[in-house]
Amino acid sequence: MNLNLTKKLKGFYSDSMHILSISYKPDVDTFKRTLKIVLLGIIIIGFLGFIISLIIKFITT
Repeated sequence: MNLNLTKKLKGFYSDSMHILSISYKPDVDTFKRTLKIVLLGIIIIGFLGFIISLIIKFITT
């Protein structure tokens, strides 16, 4: 049992090191563009949720 856990941890470590070696840090422009897209998505989903909750509130009252 302990050997199996050690083998899994070594595999996880190896996979993690592989992902870190092929990843890169985005430049400022890419980061800003990604941030704008994510924030726009959050705002749209929040607005839709608010509208849906208003519709449900008016239907149930």
